[in-house]
Amino acid sequence: MGRTSSGTQTAPCELTFIGNATVLIRCGGFALLTDPNFLHKGQRAHLGYGLTSVRLKAPAITARDLLHTDLDAVVLSHLHEDHWDLLAEQHLSRRLPVLTPPAAARALIRRGFPHAVGLRTWESRILTKGDRSVRFTAMPGRHGPGPLARLLPPVMGTLLEFCPSGGDTDLRMYISGDTLMYKGLAEIPARHPGIDVGIVHLGGTTLPFGLMVTMDGRQGADWLETIACSTAVPVHYDDYTVQKSPLSDFQREVERRGLADRVHVVVRGQTVSLPTGQIISESSQQIRATPDSPRK
Repeated sequence: MGRTSSGTQTAPCELTFIGNATVLIRCGGFALLTDPNFLHKGQRAHLGYGLTSVRLKAPAITARDLLHTDLDAVVLSHLHEDHWDLLAEQHLSRRLPVLTPPAAARALIRRGFPHAVGLRTWESRILTKGDRSVRFTAMPGRHGPGPLARLLPPVMGTLLEFCPSGGDTDLRMYISGDTLMYKGLAEIPARHPGIDVGIVHLGGTTLPFGLMVTMDGRQGADWLETIACSTAVPVHYDDYTVQKSPLSDFQREVERRGLADRVHVVVRGQTVSLPTGQIISESSQQIRATPDSPRK
């Protein structure tokens, strides 16, 4: 359930983990999808510079199921095929706003998504639906170490703030995006304290020559200490061959630091309430799952 600053519970908020960094968030009447990646198990995601990675696990639903989901917006960390693939592009409505870095927004507009919105770091947009609003604010991110970050697509994290229109925030959710841990992230809790839920991209994604471009278990624990969110939900850790740091690395590190009670692991295909982490029964899930099938 969401909550106001006075502690009063409001409209229910739920999270469904689909796979990799793809999450369906339902809160205050909004349905938001993050980093839509629906490649099937065994297919390759293209990562640029001729690099590819094989998908090891099937998503909990297929891209075709998006046709049965009343989405209001998409949040996209960056334009890599393990976050936005051709299957998602085929089935997502062209009317949807896509909140993403400016370079990705320009590319998506050229590809037939005229409502893509490019957000620079700390820039915000508000989406209103009835008497409810959600504010999207771009958070800093760095998809590579030092100068090498310039060789990779610009990335962003996203802060989602749900509230009654004109009222106090019910729930603050921060999605890390594909970033490494670096000192720029410390500005997030300074500007936006009291984050309820953090969705953290892990996996220690490692490219040739040992170049790590997403947080591994140790950096993920650093991130949790820095952001100080009440609940952290790990994603993006075992779907692709380039992800070299398993979830257990993160779990061991947060246990060692006494942070394990703030981590809630959501199984692929599972729906939980936020920020409590209570599991929702399958009958209450609002997205239909179908068996995985190969691309034609």
